[in-house]
Amino acid sequence: MTVGELFLESLSTGVITEDEMQWLTSHQHGFSRTEEAAAVRLGRLVDEGIVNLGCRVSGLQLKHRAIRDQWIEPLGRRRGQQH
Repeated sequence: MTVGELFLESLSTGVITEDEMQWLTSHQHGFSRTEEAAAVRLGRLVDEGIVNLGCRVSGLQLKHRAIRDQWIEPLGRRRGQQH
């Protein structure tokens, strides 16, 4: 993992995990100036609420959720209900 990868992943998902935050703090002594700037920016994004501490749901789980909501549920318990 690099600071750049972590920054982009957190920015694109809006989430940074606890493990990633711990990795940032435990490796900050070895960051270059550019990496340090990215870590500081990430911290500001967390402070502003743009990036939140949490967990990411995998794309496969999201795909299964979409299939359930769009295909299975209309045939199941929500059948016949008005939307």
